[in-house]
Amino acid sequence: MTSCDRFREIVKEVEEMGFNPLRTKFVIAIHAFRAMSKSTWEKKVEVYKKWGLSEDDILLGFGKRPWCMIASEHKISGVMDFFVNKMGLESSFVVRRPALISLSLEKRIVPRCEVYKVLLSKGLIKDNDVSLMRMLISPENWFLNRVVYRHEEEAPKLLKLYKEKLALAQ
Repeated sequence: MTSCDRFREIVKEVEEMGFNPLRTKFVIAIHAFRAMSKSTWEKKVEVYKKWGLSEDDILLGFGKRPWCMIASEHKISGVMDFFVNKMGLESSFVVRRPALISLSLEKRIVPRCEVYKVLLSKGLIKDNDVSLMRMLISPENWFLNRVVYRHEEEAPKLLKLYKEKLALAQ
């Protein structure tokens, strides 16, 4: 529940951000704003800024996937830290693909990125063969069949590595 005045204010803000009221993202953006106070919003913006992102970058990510601001500050920091410090990617990688914030770091991102790194290091895939994003967002069956099992002969320990990383998340 929220007051009519606060709801009007939120709708106005979301419209001013350029969301189309006829699209589902409009409703999700309203939900995101309603689910947090302005100070919480600002704290989350600050978390993204700590990673070198501008307010425009953050709003671009929010425009693509409003859920990226619903995640906790801890979750945002963890995902950013992993991609920037562990994977060596630019912080803009995440904000251009804000769906990454909604994925489980332990149960999806880390295990699949470990597989990705092994495949890259062995030259079994190139950066543009199978995109990292595709590997991360695809369903489990697709990932296992199209990535892990496909390379069983060249990388026989890949499935074991993947299962070990998943087990650590339990």
